[in-house]
Amino acid sequence: EKMNLRTMNQSLMMASLCLLLATEETVAFSPSKVSSPTKLIQSRQSPSTTEVNSAVAPNEEEDFFSKSFVLPEDDIRPLFTLNAGSKEKIVNAFGVWTLVVSVITGPIWSLVMMVMNKLNNRFEDLDPNRALYDGTGKVWSRVWLSMTDSYPSFSGEIDELRQGQGPCLYVANHASWLDIPVICTVLDPVFKFISKAELKSVPCIGQQLDGGNHILIDREDRRSQLKTFKDGCKWLKNGVPLMAFPEGQRSPDGRLMDFKGGIFSMAVREKVPIIPISIANTHAVMPGNALFPVQAGKGKLHVHVHSKIDTDGKSEAELTELVRLALLSKLPEDQHPLPKIEEEILDQIDAETEKSKKVDASA
Repeated sequence: EKMNLRTMNQSLMMASLCLLLATEETVAFSPSKVSSPTKLIQSRQSPSTTEVNSAVAPNEEEDFFSKSFVLPEDDIRPLFTLNAGSKEKIVNAFGVWTLVVSVITGPIWSLVMMVMNKLNNRFEDLDPNRALYDGTGKVWSRVWLSMTDSYPSFSGEIDELRQGQGPCLYVANHASWLDIPVICTVLDPVFKFISKAELKSVPCIGQQLDGGNHILIDREDRRSQLKTFKDGCKWLKNGVPLMAFPEGQRSPDGRLMDFKGGIFSMAVREKVPIIPISIANTHAVMPGNALFPVQAGKGKLHVHVHSKIDTDGKSEAELTELVRLALLSKLPEDQHPLPKIEEEILDQIDAETEKSKKVDASA
C-alpha cells in the first residue's frame, strides 16, 4: 500500500512537471515579437534550442544603451498616490492592469505551491532540491511578463547557462522588484536566491522563497549571516547554483551601487565561478516610487549573461572590480554610477525638493 501511494505521488509529480513545461511553451516569446539591441532570435523548438544573436549594425546596440526609457512624470499620469515624500507610491492605468494580472495569476501559483509543498514534505526524496517547486515560480514569471507585454530579450552566454553551469554564483544588478521575475526567465536550471528575510512576508514571492528552501538573511543578526554562509556553501557543494544581488538592496534610481562586502566569499570558499548578469531598464518600467509597473517592458527590458569569472586565486577586491566592469558593459548609460561631485549636487537638489514638498503640504 505504501509503495502504491508512493507511485501515485510520483505520477502526480510527473504530471505537474508536464503541465509546467507545457505552460512554459505556451507563453514562450515568439521570435517575430522580439525587440532588443541585438535583434535576438529566440526559438523554443526543443529543450536544447536557445537564443542566437544575429549580426546587426553596432549603431543599433549603441542607440539602445544610450537611450533612457524612464518616463517623464507627466507621461506616467498617476491615477492615485499613496503616502508622500520618500514613501510615495503611485499607480497609473498600466499599473492597474498589472494588478489585475497579479490577482488572476497569483492565487493559481500559490495553490500549486501549496500542493507541491505538501508532496515534497511527505516525500522528501522525490524533489530534494525543490527544483519542480521552484519551477512553478519560473512559469508564473513567464506568464506574468507575457500578459503584461514585458517579456525581456536576451543576449550573451544563454546556451551555456540554460544547459546548466553546475555550482556557481550568479550575480546581477538590482534596480526594481521586476528583477526577480525577469531573472527567472533566464535561469532555467534550479538555483537558490540569497534574499532579505523580510521578503518572506510578501505574498507568493515569500511562499516561493520559503517553500523552495532559498537562503533568507537578516543583516542585523550575525547568526543569520553565519547561517547564510553555511547554507550557501552547502547548496554549492550539492551542485546547486546561488543567485545574489551584490548591491544588497534595490537602487533608488537604477544606477549601479557599491557592493556589500563578503558577497563573493561563498564562491571563493567553494572555488566555483561567478557569472554576472546585466538587467537593463527594469527601473524605467517599474521605478522605485511605483507600486506597480508604469509602462510595458517590451523593447525595453533586456538581459545579458556574461562569461564566467574564475574565482581561483583572486581577492574580493579583484572579483568586485571584474564583476562591476562586466555588469556596466551591458547596462544603459542611465544605469551607470554618477561621478561623485554630480551625485552630491543631485542629493542636495533632492533634499531641497523634499523640503519644498513638506512646506507645500503644510501650507
